[in-house]
Parts: sequence; C-alpha cells; structure tokens
Amino acid sequence: MIVAMKKVFLLLQKEHVAQGLDKLASLGVLHVEHQKLPAGPELNEVNDKLNIIEQALIILSAGAEGKKQHLSFQEFADPLITAQHIIDLQKRFDHLKEYSVTLRGLIDQWASWGNFDPQQITQLSGKNVYVKLYKIPQKQLQNLPPGVTVKIIFSEGSMLNCAVFSYGDFSLSFQEVELPKTSLLWMQQRLSEDARIMLNLKDQLQQQLCYNSALIAEKNVLIDQKDFYEVLKGMGQAEQLFHVKGYIPADTEKMLITEAKKNGWGIFTCLPLDVDAVPTLVRNPAWISFIKPLLKLLELVPGYNEIDISPLFIVFFSLFFGMLIGDAGYGLIYLLLNFWAHKKFGAKIKDKSAFFLFYILSFCAIIWGILTATFFGQEWLLRLGIKPLVPALGSVVFIQALCFFIGAVHLSLAHGWRAVLKAPALIALAEVGWICVIWAVFFLAKNLILGDVFPGFANWLIITGLVLVLFFTSPQKNILKTIGEGLGTIALSLVNNFTDVVSYIRLFAVGLAGVAIADAFNAMAAGVFKKGDILTIIAAALIVIFGHALNIILGPMSILVHGVRLNVLEFCSHISVTWSGFNYKPFSKNNIK
Repeated sequence: MIVAMKKVFLLLQKEHVAQGLDKLASLGVLHVEHQKLPAGPELNEVNDKLNIIEQALIILSAGAEGKKQHLSFQEFADPLITAQHIIDLQKRFDHLKEYSVTLRGLIDQWASWGNFDPQQITQLSGKNVYVKLYKIPQKQLQNLPPGVTVKIIFSEGSMLNCAVFSYGDFSLSFQEVELPKTSLLWMQQRLSEDARIMLNLKDQLQQQLCYNSALIAEKNVLIDQKDFYEVLKGMGQAEQLFHVKGYIPADTEKMLITEAKKNGWGIFTCLPLDVDAVPTLVRNPAWISFIKPLLKLLELVPGYNEIDISPLFIVFFSLFFGMLIGDAGYGLIYLLLNFWAHKKFGAKIKDKSAFFLFYILSFCAIIWGILTATFFGQEWLLRLGIKPLVPALGSVVFIQALCFFIGAVHLSLAHGWRAVLKAPALIALAEVGWICVIWAVFFLAKNLILGDVFPGFANWLIITGLVLVLFFTSPQKNILKTIGEGLGTIALSLVNNFTDVVSYIRLFAVGLAGVAIADAFNAMAAGVFKKGDILTIIAAALIVIFGHALNIILGPMSILVHGVRLNVLEFCSHISVTWSGFNYKPFSKNNIK
C-alpha cells in the first residue's frame, strides 16, 4: 500500500544549519524538496571529485577478473590521486590501442612496397634527384615522357604500382601515391613496442584492482557529501533563518517533532495539498513485494494519490506468465536457471526479490504446462496418449472464452476497487455500472467471436450499467449537466470496454504460437531423425535445441510485451493509475558504511 505522507517545514538558525542537516541526515526520514536550484563551488568540487572516482571505478570494473585485495580507505595516500592515476593509465592504453589500429592499417598499405626510408627520398631532391610513387595502368606504361626511369614494385590487376625516378622535378598525369611519414620497418618496430607497453599498462591497471573497495567507500562518502550540499544550497533563507521543505511518512511525524524540540528546530507539519509533488513510498507484505523488481525495471511508480495495484499485479502477472509460456519444460528450464543464478550471485545481491519472483513465475509455467499436457511441445505427448490434466484446456474455444472471462474479472476488480474507495458517495454507483457493462461486453465478445448465444439477461446488464454511468458519473443538482457528463463518459469509454476485454485473447494467441513453434521444430527433427545415420541424428538434435532455445528466449519478451501490457495499460486505464509518481528518497547517510 502507498504510505500516507506529511508535508514538513523546518526552520534552522544560520549558525546551526550544518549541524542540523547532519542530524537530519542521520534520521533519514525527510524527502527534501529544494526551494531553489542547488549551486555553489562546494557542490561543484564534490561533483568533480565524484566524477573522477566514478570514472576510475568504471575502468576497474572492466578489468575485474583479477584477484582483488580489499584495502581500507586509510591506506590511500590520496584517493583522488589514485583514481586520476587509473584514468591516466587507461587514457594512455586507449591512445596506444587506437594508434596501433592506425599503424596496422599503414603496415598493410605499405607492406607490398617494401621497406624504404621516406626521409632519404626527400633528401635526394636536394641533389636534384626526384623519386615519386605512382599507380600507372599497364597499357600506359609505354607512354611515359622521356627522362624518367620506372621501377615496377608490384601490380594490382592491370594497375602497376611504380617508383619513378628522374633528374629534375616532374609530374605525371597518373595517380600519385603520397610518401609515408616513416619507414615500414619503423612502423613494425613501433607496433611491437606499443604492444609491449600496452601489456605493461594492462598489468598496472590490474594492480590497481586492490583499491576497488576503497574507491567504492570514497564514492559513497562523496555521494553523501553531494546530498548534503544539495540540501544546503537548495534551502530557503530569510535573514538569519534557513528553512527546508520536504515530506515524511506519517508514522515518523512524532519522532521528527521530538528531535526538532531536542535540537531547537522550528517545525510545522500538515497534510499535503493536491497540487504538491508528493513522493511515493510503497510498503507491502513480503509476498507482494516480490513484484518490486519488475516495477523498478519498468520504472513504474504510482502517483501518491493513486492506487497501489501490487497485490493484483503479482497475482495476474503470474497467471499471464503461466499462460503465455504455457510449457512445463520451459518453466523447468527457467526454474533451474534461476536456481543457478540465485546460488551464484545471491550472496552479492542485497534484495533477492527478483529470484523469488522468478521462482513463482517458473512454477506457474510448470503448473499450466501440466494442466495442458505441454512439455517441450504438446503434439508428441498427445501421440503417446497423454492428455491434458484438465481436458477443457485442450479446447481452443474454451481457452478463448477463458481469456475473455479473465479479462472481465480483471477489469471488474479495477472498477470494484474504485467503487469501494468512492463509497458511500453516489459516484461509486458509476463504477458498479461499468462492471455491468464489462460483463455485458463479455457475453457480446463470446457471441461475436465464438458464436455463443447472447443471453437475454445481458441486455439488462448493459441497460443497468449505462443508466448507472449516465446518472452517477458526476451527480449534480442540475440534471442536464449530470446527463451530459454521463453521455460524454459513455461515448469515450464504451467501445474501449469491448476492445479491452477482447484484448485478453492475446493470452491464447501468444501461448498457442509458442506451442505451435515447439511442435513444428519437434516434427522437423522427427522427420530428419528417421533417416537414422549419425549426421542426421546430430542434425535432429540441433533442430530441437535451436527450436526450443528460440522459444525460451522469446518467451520472456512476450511476457514484457503482453503480460505487462494487460496490467499496466488495460487494467490501469480502468482503475485510473497513470504511473505518474516518483520514489520517496529520504535525505540520509545510508552510503556511509
């Protein structure tokens, strides 16, 4: 659920500002809203230092395969000097690497010309002896002017690469090749020397890995300093008083008031206004919090005045995952991969919610695959006489109807939730009206798409629903305005209700496509396997592996496209969640260990 917040104003005397902010950071409850744009030399200096440390850490992370010695910060002479040294080493390495690419290109270009010293050729011109390099078509070789001597170095098809000699300066009408700045031998030696230096630089960078932990500690200190100066420079000021504005969880109000009295701060708290930019803090039980990694990945944060849909999100997302993957074999693969990742990386990750979320999702895919008799495809199991545990799930018509039913239930829960929040106000009846419309639309979808009979009571559902929406969307004293608001809402939303319910058929279509792909590759492999020789058996195995690997890779993509969409777009449009919020980030010292 979204935690209730209080707006807070704190007053601090000028001489106690630094001490007060330090104490406020140690409390770690105030989400600060700057009164002006933070700026100043202290903040610029911290940002510059932080930039240097972060660059060094990025460089070290790229070479983190070496063994690290975890040194404490106190063992630094100066962390900035160390970080700058790492950056300089990397810059020199990158420069040499880039120059080596240029050298290799020049060596390839001049290898066929052989080794010569361009400076000696230039010096010959001082003695009135000129040597120039030309590309001359073979047919034109006999048409050279008198007084020049030609030496063919090598040919490229009908084009001859030549050295042309003459007493006195000359110019030919052919393509002249500009002399290199250095000899081929010098280029080769320089490339070899640079390779040796690059290896040495790489070794030096590896040796700097021992400072990784200490640099991280310094980075965290600088982040806290940056936060401190941003709050300090963003405070409002009136003569000798500074004031800071922010938001706190309502359950920390008494604690902050007590601290304010203890430290001599002026404090005023009140409820946020509708126009306030209030941060969102979500607290849920552990089983609901498993959805947090997905919401974080998608950068979805509900607005403060919106609804936290996490409980329904994790339930329906798990169901959608099971239906869209729809294969117990794939679910087992996901489960094993997740178990391996949990064992390998779990100790390094503080928040393990993502692992537990994937355990849940993998089990959902396994359960749906067992119910539908789908294990790396379905057709081969049916040939063996293994039928779905729930026979109805083997019917295409039933699955489509089930998708419409899931959609109607999902969207009805959205309007039901809104009705509960609006009750006992009369506008809650409009949400009840939309629930009636959704179920009428459910029967209409079955009629139009599946050919089922449209039941008579569904007519009363849609009539009742439209009447409730018409008169209770915006009940006012003026009946004409009430009806006008209702008609506008119906005009905008009626068709959307139908398309939203029908859109849940994607659960059937995408799931069926995955099974079809698996069956197709199994059939291809079986056809090849029948030939019986070693090569065809290997080919059949490769076809099976490739086909199912394709499904395993594409499966999570379909979840993000379809499973997330049904929750984030269709459901949220009905429950009026726009994900317009931003996370509660209290001013704290959490970076200092």
